[in-house]
Amino acid sequence: MSQQQEMHQEFQKIQDRDFTHNWVSSSAFLFYLQLACFVALLFGSCYMLYTKRFSKPDVTIQESTLYTPKYK
Repeated sequence: MSQQQEMHQEFQKIQDRDFTHNWVSSSAFLFYLQLACFVALLFGSCYMLYTKRFSKPDVTIQESTLYTPKYK
């Protein structure tokens, strides 16, 4: 009987440490994992917007179409 009791205690220890059987620790872990992923996504998109920001292209415009046109 003692061997069976020891096996049950060992199984209980394994289940307590298991991620899928302990919903309190697993929900906290998943919350912090989601928070870390969200912060990483936010930082990555801000960095991308900062590095790929809009720059005005150098476009040649006819002088006759300016606000104050210049005629030849």
